[in-house]
Amino acid sequence: MKLRGFFTIAIATLVLASCTGKNDDKGGQKEELPQVKIQTVYDEDVTQTSEYTATVEAFKTNNISSNNGARIKRLLVDVGSHVRAGQSLVILDDVNVSQQRMGIDQQRISLANLKRDLDRAKELVKIGGGTQQTVDQLQAQYDAQLRAIESSNRTLRTIQENTVLTSPVSGVVTQKNYDAGDLPAGPILVIEQQQPLKVVVSVNESDYPKVKTGMPVDVKLDTYGEEVFPGRVHIIHPTIDPNSRTFQVEITISNSSNRVHTGMFARVNFNFGTSHNVVIPDRAVQKQTGSGVRYVYVYNNGTVEWREVQLGQRLENRYEVLSGITTGTQVVTEGQSRLTNGAKVQVIK
Repeated sequence: MKLRGFFTIAIATLVLASCTGKNDDKGGQKEELPQVKIQTVYDEDVTQTSEYTATVEAFKTNNISSNNGARIKRLLVDVGSHVRAGQSLVILDDVNVSQQRMGIDQQRISLANLKRDLDRAKELVKIGGGTQQTVDQLQAQYDAQLRAIESSNRTLRTIQENTVLTSPVSGVVTQKNYDAGDLPAGPILVIEQQQPLKVVVSVNESDYPKVKTGMPVDVKLDTYGEEVFPGRVHIIHPTIDPNSRTFQVEITISNSSNRVHTGMFARVNFNFGTSHNVVIPDRAVQKQTGSGVRYVYVYNNGTVEWREVQLGQRLENRYEVLSGITTGTQVVTEGQSRLTNGAKVQVIK
């Protein structure tokens, strides 16, 4: 009986040792592969849009000033007044007009005296009692006085025009810097033309060939949420800023309803048509730490490969891919945290 028990224990020990040896793989544990989920990417027509932000500006801004140094006699408008082109805005003291007219009257008296002396000198030359040199000198003085009177008349017209200041454009008074009785040293009023208005945006250099004068754009204002205000490209500036790599584009908004005002925050959306590009789930895209590089893990026959991608637009829960992968490629969408380039993986559904 003792011998039979000994053989039983020995056989059990051998079986146990054999089983232990079969499971002994790399320290007694079976290699565990990272588990990932994958998805096949595809291409589709993607609307090519670019959005830029800016501030609404007046189409034209005019500073209403006087250059004759007269005091303000009366202001005919106030801040917020809508004015039309040619409308009178400011009446100034006309004391300078009176002074200028008095000066012209004195010049005319001097001209009459010169004319009398000139005629007398010419008569003396005819009878041999004078010289041609005297005639020439008096003629030069007479001509100079005529030119002086012409210049004074031009100055008078300028002063008269500046006595009543008018608006060069139709618009809105946005600033009033002086009151009646003040002696202005700068712009008295500021008039902004608000029909149309404009938005000046700095557009990426890469979009330069796509932007055309007259092309329609959509303008949204934060004040009005998702409401779209039609705009149109008015001017494309011909230079690129070497620092920002952008160029300026002026967009006009008709503003016939007067709902848009200068200073509003605007979002301008350019539509450049469609392009057939690969799209990828946003879950697949990773960002390299410390840089702006975006990459994905591409799955192929049980292993993954690190692949840098250039992204285009974000499309809800997807990205447009401009380069890096092609349609039909399988990319990892979950489980990237444990992956390295060339790692073996287990795909789960």
